[in-house]
Amino acid sequence: MAQKEASVAELTKNFEDSTAVLLTEYRGLTVAQLKELRNSIRQDAEYAVVKNTLTKIAAQRAGVEGLDDELKGPSAIAFVHGDPVAVAKGLRAFAKANPLLVIKGGYFDGAALTADEVNKLADLESREVLLAKLAGAMKASLTKAAYVFNALPSKAVRTVDALREKKESEA
Repeated sequence: MAQKEASVAELTKNFEDSTAVLLTEYRGLTVAQLKELRNSIRQDAEYAVVKNTLTKIAAQRAGVEGLDDELKGPSAIAFVHGDPVAVAKGLRAFAKANPLLVIKGGYFDGAALTADEVNKLADLESREVLLAKLAGAMKASLTKAAYVFNALPSKAVRTVDALREKKESEA
């Protein structure tokens, strides 16, 4: 009983500390394949085989709703602590190479996700790519702003010179 309570406490903490949770079924995968999957997403997530009943209790305690229907059969969860998009991409890529891995759903940003929504998440660009695009857009805007600010004084100087020349020619 104490061991189950400790497992629930650990799962609850994992739910609370995660930016997202992606639920899979791993029926038929070998230990070596599971190890390969863990290693492929290790940078952004912890992948753990879980007991469904204990996971339901832990999810409820952590305020995570909507996973109960998917917690059937052999389940494993990717507790995401990094980029959810990278983990979704990693799981999808692994599932393509190993069709026995089935993405069942997940939980992200306060809402349950279907398997299709997890795949849509995998279609997004990674955080790094989006940040690079944002930085590029900001740099372009700053360059334009710098050009405008530099152009204003030189335009003012040309206008003053033209007025001076006009006044000299009139005098």
